[in-house]
Amino acid sequence: MRERLERQGVEILAVNWRCIWGEIDLIAANDTTLAFVEVKTRRSVSGSAPKEAVSFHKRQRILLSAQQWLGEHPEECRQPRFDVAEVYAPQGEHTWNPRIHYIPNAFDSSEVESF
Repeated sequence: MRERLERQGVEILAVNWRCIWGEIDLIAANDTTLAFVEVKTRRSVSGSAPKEAVSFHKRQRILLSAQQWLGEHPEECRQPRFDVAEVYAPQGEHTWNPRIHYIPNAFDSSEVESF
């Protein structure tokens, strides 16, 4: 996922960034937007969509983690956004050309009152 975003001209600021609240898979940015990206990988398209695995609790932890990251980077002035990348990889990490469905604005900060 990281490589795909970089090929699109997106700057990757952090990978697997961790804090007390949890982990953010990717923090990516372009000129105007700062994306906190949750990457969900599945081997099969059957069953529920990977986005559905980003539960309310997980979204809260991502939002709080993003708030922590922004607090540590007060110079950051780009608009934050919360994205989900659904990666379908039948052979797991060995899949040569995984199918990717990228969902910008998959959820927002209104889900956590303190954000």
